[in-house]
Amino acid sequence: MRAGAGLRMVAVAVTVAGMLAGCSSGYDAEDVAYAGDYGSHPALAVVGYPSTGSLGITQQVVWRMADGKADELAALVADKEEKGVPEKTAANWIAAFGKGARGKVTAEFYDEGSLRQEVVLYLHDTGQIKQIQVRATRVDDKDVWRVTMDEPTPEEATTVHPWVPKKPGELGSRTGG
Repeated sequence: MRAGAGLRMVAVAVTVAGMLAGCSSGYDAEDVAYAGDYGSHPALAVVGYPSTGSLGITQQVVWRMADGKADELAALVADKEEKGVPEKTAANWIAAFGKGARGKVTAEFYDEGSLRQEVVLYLHDTGQIKQIQVRATRVDDKDVWRVTMDEPTPEEATTVHPWVPKKPGELGSRTGG
């Protein structure tokens, strides 16, 4: 057997094994979409102690703002709001923070995050700060994390609450004493 033929056989075997492993993996469409999002956006810097759920929803909020996907952002709403409020909120967040969300972002997670968590996003390229609240909820009989979206005016969307520090870590990731 020629050396080239042997190498080809090994390459074919490796390719087939890889294809079979890929076909039988335990990943669903949601996992694949998350991996695609994760690979196509800048890494999110983290301060504080997020839960897996609060980190995941925060990443999705930043990614949807960065991509300008208002419908997908509005779909992340935690509660049923008045008709059109999540959509207006999503449009406001994208208009105000979309550019900053495409750059370096630090997310500071405040207090304990097993059920809900205050998160402050520091958008470094634009110098902006955005506070959001994320929380666990139930959708279609499944426990998921979502974001509160009740800021239908641009003024509400861009208001920085007085307790929010100018730089990540200044309060030790705690909102109260």
